[in-house]
Amino acid sequence: MADISAIFFILLIIGIAFPAMLTAWWLLFPAVISRAQTRVDKTPMQTFWMGVMIVIAVTIPIVILLALPFGPAKFIGWVLLAASLALSSIGSAGIAAHLGKRLTDQSSLSPLNGFIRGSVILELAAFFPVLGWFFIWPLMLITAFGATGFALLNWKPREKTQPAAAPISTQA
Repeated sequence: MADISAIFFILLIIGIAFPAMLTAWWLLFPAVISRAQTRVDKTPMQTFWMGVMIVIAVTIPIVILLALPFGPAKFIGWVLLAASLALSSIGSAGIAAHLGKRLTDQSSLSPLNGFIRGSVILELAAFFPVLGWFFIWPLMLITAFGATGFALLNWKPREKTQPAAAPISTQA
């Protein structure tokens, strides 16, 4: 019975801590989160494919370091894994900000209230059995890596320009 209680309370703590961490990122680094949100909003497919490239680029050294039979290499591999997942939370905050913005557009919520609700929605979607674990969570994690990459590199999406209209001729 104690094991079940421990697992329950660990999941409860994580469930409370994740939206709080995303909110802390949003309040501490509003410009970076705004860039990640803009990327998720304007170019979701480019953000996803950027995330695929970043995940591949980070996974290869982590797997190599963890496979080496040398203690410090394994330690560096675990540190690199933890650091990359911590940095991906910037992109997760961008996704939560995007969800929160959509919520505030449809109701009279404050931006903070919308953001917190967006982060809870993101978290609960990932906790949903089977569908969330194997489809939603990996897609959101990869997208979060891409949004983080774009936000930290300060690459903003290009503005779509209207082609210049041909001048109207008044000659007869």
